[in-house]
Amino acid sequence: MNGKLSLDDLKRLIEKGEIDTILPVFPDHYGRLLGKRLTAEYFLSGVEKGMLHNCNYLLTVDMDMNPIPGFAMASWDKGYGDFVSVMDMGTLRRIPWLPRTALVVCDLHWENGEPVAQAPRSILREQCRRLHEAGLYANMGSELEFYLFKESVSAVHERDYKNLHPSSDYRIDYHILHTSLDEPIIRAIRNGMSEAGVPIECSKGEWGAGQHEIGLWYSEALEMADRHVIYKNGVKEIAALAGASATFMAKYDAAQAGSGFHIHTSLVHTKSGRNAFWDEKSHRPTPLFRQFLGGMLALSREFCLLFTPSLNAYKRYTEDSFAPTRIAWAHDNRTTGYRIVGEGQSFRIENRMPGADGNPYLAFAATLAAGLYGIEHQLDCGEPYEGNAYTATDLPKLPATLKEATELFDKSEAARKLFGDDVVEHYVHAARTEQAAFERAVTDWELRQYFDRI
Repeated sequence: MNGKLSLDDLKRLIEKGEIDTILPVFPDHYGRLLGKRLTAEYFLSGVEKGMLHNCNYLLTVDMDMNPIPGFAMASWDKGYGDFVSVMDMGTLRRIPWLPRTALVVCDLHWENGEPVAQAPRSILREQCRRLHEAGLYANMGSELEFYLFKESVSAVHERDYKNLHPSSDYRIDYHILHTSLDEPIIRAIRNGMSEAGVPIECSKGEWGAGQHEIGLWYSEALEMADRHVIYKNGVKEIAALAGASATFMAKYDAAQAGSGFHIHTSLVHTKSGRNAFWDEKSHRPTPLFRQFLGGMLALSREFCLLFTPSLNAYKRYTEDSFAPTRIAWAHDNRTTGYRIVGEGQSFRIENRMPGADGNPYLAFAATLAAGLYGIEHQLDCGEPYEGNAYTATDLPKLPATLKEATELFDKSEAARKLFGDDVVEHYVHAARTEQAAFERAVTDWELRQYFDRI
């Protein structure tokens, strides 16, 4: 694939002076890429055969990198030691928008060689392993929406995130004219991603002012999650290099459309390479499709925390907004949580629940775990919904808040069986910590509501 490197390729590029910096990175619980920058000389000393150490507090911090007490895996009492980053050389690629730089994604292990169970990549790896044991693998695709702003990140911060200027003054859904005006940055993203081994299908304007969507080409689940986080990080870097900024907040402005992260999923038979969701003889969905979707429907509320892990993301769930509010499935219907599209090899489930701020490793793992649950318990998805799901009073609702989603996940027997108590308790504690921090904060709404009127 264009952009991917073998270890020998990398060594040749280093010797020719075309690469001088290597980024061994790992995704944290927010889906951010963390790591170090290695010099080429140090890398060539044989570090790829050894182990890189990072402080284990990195999976237990808040967004400001403050260590949060109460996690089982790391604490002041345990001295905040290290875990080990093990490079996955199959992810090695050039990052063309950063001069002479290559990147490799790492798995996190303890010093004894055991995977760090709470690490997002470990969580997804485990569900992929379970799927492979059933003779299947998942093809998944990410559709990510984001807002582009004329100001730099520093300027946005100096303005306290107020009075910002999106790259357009009006909605640009499918517009060609205004997306042409944004094309210098959007084109740099499309081409840069392709050169980095993150192939792009297309870009388009979205339903908000300055909002864009760039669709990533589907791939196997773990590779897709890696592409997703490299893409998000790269969009912000490319925008910053152009003096602009981008946000993947699920709802950056109450008056603007939310930004979604739509997950496309199909299962594939490992031996034949055929879509396990589609019966080629009858030209109809298979029983396995119905069971997989049945599991997703059954566990949508309990697993919502893994699809929608931030406080802000629940504000995206509003009626008549193209974001779902009810749990149902339908054929090509954008009012339901699950939209079924395609046929034959392209027949797939589109999950429209996650916001653009979602962690793809957790969201993909939740998808596969729920689907496998449906297969193992032979659940059925029932009949497709017809009509406007926003107005349906007989359909189950998505959780309305992070607090509700956290309680559902904490009490979920399926979650504890499929992910393990360590994983459930880690992410429940992280969510409750964020909820508590928000409840202590004084918001702009409170100032406007009460300052001189109470």
